[in-house]
Amino acid sequence: MSDPREPPDPLFSPALEHKTLLWLVVGFTFAFLWVLWPLAGAVLWAMFLAIVFFPMHQYMRRRVVRRRSNLAAFLTLLSIVLMVILPLSLVSASVVEQASVLYQSIKSGQLQPAQWLQRMMDALPDWAQSILARFGLFDLPAVLQRAGELLTRSSQAITSSLVGIGQVTLDFVVSFFIMLYVLFFLLRDGSSLTASIERAVPLRPEQTHKLLSQFVTVVRATVKGNVVVAVIQGALGALAFWVLDIPGPALWGALMAVLSLLPAVGAALVWGPVAVYQLFTGHLLEGLGLVAWGVLVIGLVDNLLRPMLVGRDTRMPDYLVLVATVGGISLFGLNGFVIGPVIAALFLVCWKLLTDVREEAPASAVLPAGAKDGEPPA
Repeated sequence: MSDPREPPDPLFSPALEHKTLLWLVVGFTFAFLWVLWPLAGAVLWAMFLAIVFFPMHQYMRRRVVRRRSNLAAFLTLLSIVLMVILPLSLVSASVVEQASVLYQSIKSGQLQPAQWLQRMMDALPDWAQSILARFGLFDLPAVLQRAGELLTRSSQAITSSLVGIGQVTLDFVVSFFIMLYVLFFLLRDGSSLTASIERAVPLRPEQTHKLLSQFVTVVRATVKGNVVVAVIQGALGALAFWVLDIPGPALWGALMAVLSLLPAVGAALVWGPVAVYQLFTGHLLEGLGLVAWGVLVIGLVDNLLRPMLVGRDTRMPDYLVLVATVGGISLFGLNGFVIGPVIAALFLVCWKLLTDVREEAPASAVLPAGAKDGEPPA
């Protein structure tokens, strides 16, 4: 304890102390995020899953294990593994197997994409062939060679990526167990962590609560909504491809599920070209059936379920959800389908809070000294 008789330090001031502490907090926060960056995916998905399944943890804690937090967190974690991670692993193994078989079929010549393109271009009407000729695309051998090489390289890249995901590598194992470890403690200590954040953020309690509530709402709606839509659209697409006897239905269904993260147009990027090929090669019934299935069934899932599960809870317009999702995926990869909408939602909330503060401010706070309401400043 300092002696009150000692003279005050001339270099000390509360404002300087506050600024120094603020810069230290900002600096070490960025340093901590830098340290976590190699494991950002594992930590992010632990946080996302904790937010989505926290109501289950609360139910376990209150009704099943009678407020034993450790046991409730373990049971919730076990449920996540059995309901989400294990089925996803089995589907991934099937997709990897079909991707490998498809690539080997293309490499051996059993499947020839160049011949498919040849048949499609031969079936085009004269006016379409004239348009291709104007753009220098009527040189069939050269076009087919380039298209075949592109398809071969693309299939090889996709297959290599899927096989890499399916392989049990050391990095994957480490990230997976770190995710489960962090998820356990986020479930167990989620309430206390939220309370600590609310006390630490230098905002009014109601503002901090609104920010955190919107963050949780957007994460929960985006993860649940996009995952549900992706699974349903991928399953419906795989079913259609299986009925049409198209090689690798699980592979194409998984690709549709991933692309369905792009609202409105995602799954059509897969079933659309297949339907066009069926139509141009004389399989009119199959082509029209696939178009009808894609528009009326797969598209209906996207148009009905996505606004219900994502847009309604986040209270964001559809165009903003689309732009934020595409931008997030382009910057952060697969994690961006959650990060993008979250950033967009928090952007809107921050501007709304600023607007509310400005509207709540008394008129005297914005008038110059000596001026009165309704009078211009001197």
